[in-house]
Amino acid sequence: MNKMLFNDQIMDRDTLVDIEDRAYQFGDGIYEVIGVYNGKPLMLDEHMERLERSAREIRLTLPESTSELKRKLEELVSVNELEEGIIYMQVSRGIASREHYFPGENVQPVTVAYTREEERMTDVEDRGAKAVLVEDIRWLRCDIKTLNLLPNAMAKQEAVENNAIEAILHRGETVTEASASNVFIVKNGELYTHPANNYILNGITRKKIIQLCDSLNIKVNEETYSVDDLLQADEVFVSATKLDVVPILNVDDHTIADGTPGEVTKRIVEAFRSLYQQDVKN
Repeated sequence: MNKMLFNDQIMDRDTLVDIEDRAYQFGDGIYEVIGVYNGKPLMLDEHMERLERSAREIRLTLPESTSELKRKLEELVSVNELEEGIIYMQVSRGIASREHYFPGENVQPVTVAYTREEERMTDVEDRGAKAVLVEDIRWLRCDIKTLNLLPNAMAKQEAVENNAIEAILHRGETVTEASASNVFIVKNGELYTHPANNYILNGITRKKIIQLCDSLNIKVNEETYSVDDLLQADEVFVSATKLDVVPILNVDDHTIADGTPGEVTKRIVEAFRSLYQQDVKN
């Protein structure tokens, strides 16, 4: 089936959206992408918590509770009979005459969500992938999951044109994250990742990896590191929804360590796989 969520109803996906929706004219809205494994959304509560935070940060009042949104997203997965893939959802500030300032309280937010089939990337997780370095030109509130993604799209395009899976972003010499994922490096058995401040999005998968590392007795250091630290790391990997955990073996034609997935990364890959395999059974 091919259904979508539009505001409070599930309907056919050919529903039209108004051109004066502020999502299209200003990127004035927020979104989430939720992985679906074996017919069940993974870490849906965590995604809804982040949606609430993003809404607060841009002063947007969600049209309904996250518990109700969660129920409708689960229903959407069911009616579309989705087994493996993603849910994409966004909430815009609403439809109003094009003015830069926020519209009045009479304008209601617009919610849109749909599902898409997408296979797990287990083969890439096992063999590793390539990345490129790109200067981070985004705004200074990357912690909010807004619809303003043109710099991310430009960086991802550079990765694609270089046969790479990701573009790793850096502000000057400091590595931040990637175009659509978070970045970790491993040095002497310890993980390093940029602190969850305004320069990065605190990924749901990122947070879960940090939790998993506690049970794996792997120390995680949330601190900044340089491009040179990245290139000289023992291991590098990226993480994101449905991308899960992918080892990076080569950055800008520089081979990371011996050019094979490292042991720490492999342990984290297996721990994350066990997480969704266990979660879908519950």
